[in-house]
Amino acid sequence: MPETVSATPPSPAEHACWLPRHRKSPGAARRELRSFLADHPDSENLLPTDELLLSELVTNSVQHARTARGRLIQIRFGLADSLLRIEVHDADSEKPALRSSSDPDSDEDGRGLLLVHELATQWGCSPRAGGIGKFVWCHISADPAAA
Repeated sequence: MPETVSATPPSPAEHACWLPRHRKSPGAARRELRSFLADHPDSENLLPTDELLLSELVTNSVQHARTARGRLIQIRFGLADSLLRIEVHDADSEKPALRSSSDPDSDEDGRGLLLVHELATQWGCSPRAGGIGKFVWCHISADPAAA
């Protein structure tokens, strides 16, 4: 009788899940992140910045991604050497634009990326594998001096 081979369990330092494009998804994403970080010793140094930046990225995807009804958002987290990586994937290929806070003609909306730019160690936008959509990512360091 052949041995059964089980799939390698996912690394406890990585997590991914799918969310609907809905106004409640930023809250669901924050709960996923808190659960992911609960057992990691550096998590108290990452909160609440990680939740704020994740909320901004998910909110951008929910509000601005031009995709067909029913398309989902994927969120991914990775933690290595006290550095948290957050990714938010959607099926819209248009890259987000960083708005200036000094533009008096712009409304209050659309400044979430400015928070990401100011508070993350790094951030960017990349095309998704397969050519459909993009993902916006950011790194948050548990070391406050790194930001």
